[in-house]
Amino acid sequence: MLSSAHRHRAYTSAQQAVAMAGVQEARDGDVHGSRGPHLQPRSAARVLVFPLPFQGHIDPMLHLAGVLHSRGLAVTVLHTRFNALDPARYPEFQFVAVADGTPADVVATGRIIDIILAMNAAMEASSAVEEALASAVLADESHSSSHPRAACLFIDANLLAVHMAARKIGLPTLVLRTGSAACFGCFLAYPMLHDKGYLPPRESEVCTPVPELPPLRVKDLVYSKHSDHELVRRVLARASETVRGCSGLVINTFEALEAAEIGRLRDELAADDLPVILAAGPLHKLSSNNSSRSSLLAPDRSCIEWLDAQRSRSVLYVSFGSMAAMDWSEFLEVAWGLAESGHPFLWVVRPNQVRGCDGGDSVRRRLPDGVEDAVKAGRGMVVRWAPQQEVLGHRAVGGFWSHCGWNSTLEAISEGVPMICRPDAVDQMMNTRYVQDVWGVGLELEGELERGKIKDAISKLMSEREGGEMRERAQELRAKVEGCLERSSGSSQIAIDKLVDYILYGLRVYNCSL
Repeated sequence: MLSSAHRHRAYTSAQQAVAMAGVQEARDGDVHGSRGPHLQPRSAARVLVFPLPFQGHIDPMLHLAGVLHSRGLAVTVLHTRFNALDPARYPEFQFVAVADGTPADVVATGRIIDIILAMNAAMEASSAVEEALASAVLADESHSSSHPRAACLFIDANLLAVHMAARKIGLPTLVLRTGSAACFGCFLAYPMLHDKGYLPPRESEVCTPVPELPPLRVKDLVYSKHSDHELVRRVLARASETVRGCSGLVINTFEALEAAEIGRLRDELAADDLPVILAAGPLHKLSSNNSSRSSLLAPDRSCIEWLDAQRSRSVLYVSFGSMAAMDWSEFLEVAWGLAESGHPFLWVVRPNQVRGCDGGDSVRRRLPDGVEDAVKAGRGMVVRWAPQQEVLGHRAVGGFWSHCGWNSTLEAISEGVPMICRPDAVDQMMNTRYVQDVWGVGLELEGELERGKIKDAISKLMSEREGGEMRERAQELRAKVEGCLERSSGSSQIAIDKLVDYILYGLRVYNCSL
């Protein structure tokens, strides 16, 4: 174990290397400020990226890859055979398939926690990941002119097995956190939350504040009623271990949105002396990569033409993400609530959205008459999957009913769209807490799903004064997003500049000093 002083000296050396590189660039007449999001010399280095193979984790990782590629770095994407990516969609990247070894029966359950643990266990028991990484690094070294060296590997925090394999061959790893800063702060605090009795939650104390993690209450903490709590603890402990052992952390958020939470994270990780902890989001706004390219389901683009025919800010977009599910009775209440609301709606009904049903197509064929009537009248549209970022940016969309996953939350904030929140598990409850009570850009639909409550919530968001005030605050947050993306002064652009400099110059010095 390295001493804190040793790590601090390495960190200082890395900072000095980056500073000297900047001085040399200035002498060459190519300072960062003159380039905006500057292009480094093409193929100055190669980065490897390895996303966790779920939609909500794949998208931000490939957005980060796109951002780094635009700055002149070559990119190799390592991916599992489970939820495998299509290399043809990304001709600018190289792809390496890795045999993850996840048992088919575990995959068939659809339980994310079980899949994550089984995937890591299979990887740790096999040499497939280490061999794939070594092969990529050796290829880089033997074809230096056309295939630049691998400077580092970006991984998801849930892939501790990949981090361990990279460490064996001396390849530095950086972690991309695809959730909020507040969420990762909760991950790190999980042992404390148990020691102090906040978790597992007791029904009588769910509204109790957690002063160590303001503004959260017990009901907002990372928890899943669908998974074994001890397995959740194990997964989060492994994610924390991955970050504490890596060479840098990038978070898909921005400073103006989570300043206090980012500050607490930096304080929490100070003892680990991570050289860089950067808030570099929203990554989808920095990258030219369209999320449709990494979508595991083909988006139905006919919905854009339908939106074109709707009045400005009149449509409620309804999507519960790629994983959240509901019972058939709940699904029917949603359907009738939308039908009776009187507001235009675009509703995503994907496969496996309704528990116990064969697929999204069969569910869509069983929609109640009220929804069918609205669709036939042109007031509603139901699709299997939608190009969400484009939908949220469309002038016709005035509200978003969401499960409040972080990608959806960040995408809504980026477009100034207020939200109805229906969280299900993991970080969605705390995202909802921030949306409603901190940022004031949405409302939570609590309790049992019932068509009358749904109708009232839609009315409040789409046509009442309270919803108008949420929309105004959402537009203010959108302006903050635009500010963080400013080429020369935006906090996220500066974070990416620092990250690229660290990859090209500081990372080697830092790791050689360890």
